[in-house]
Amino acid sequence: MRVHALVEDLETAGRAIVAGATVVQLRVKGSAEQLIAAGRGFRALGTTFVVNDDVDAALELGADGVHLGQADEGAARARARGLVLGRSATTFAEAVDADADYLGVGPIWATPSKSDAAPALGLVELERICRAVSIPVIAIGGVDASNAGDCIRAGAAGVAVIRAATEPGVREAVDEALGAR
Repeated sequence: MRVHALVEDLETAGRAIVAGATVVQLRVKGSAEQLIAAGRGFRALGTTFVVNDDVDAALELGADGVHLGQADEGAARARARGLVLGRSATTFAEAVDADADYLGVGPIWATPSKSDAAPALGLVELERICRAVSIPVIAIGGVDASNAGDCIRAGAAGVAVIRAATEPGVREAVDEALGAR
């Protein structure tokens, strides 16, 4: 769970794995058919594979898990089918109330990919959430090689990256911070 690379295509997923991603999360905004078409080949990449927002697509693609937002349906079905269940949390209350195997918490910092999201949480709130929950927390939102270690030092188990998905420095920063724990 060290580095989640949120990607839209197989080529970027492959580059992210070379850069050190331990999880690839397919995130395609579109129909289920578009998501499934984009996800063909991910299972063969040899790393943990998670599908964003769609339990049916995750099952069709043979994914290890599904990541659902607070309003997304399908958590019970995902669990019943043996998928790892990730949930998004943008507040302390959402984090402590979430039924999940891991949490994607953020945005930690302002980021263009979450321009419509809640205000940035910052490291202090990330640390508070990490101390309050018993499941792994993955920090997301504005994370790159320059601040990934800060998220780990605040208690996160890993980070999620979009723009920095193919930067090897992210994995290096995460590993260094985890090694210092």
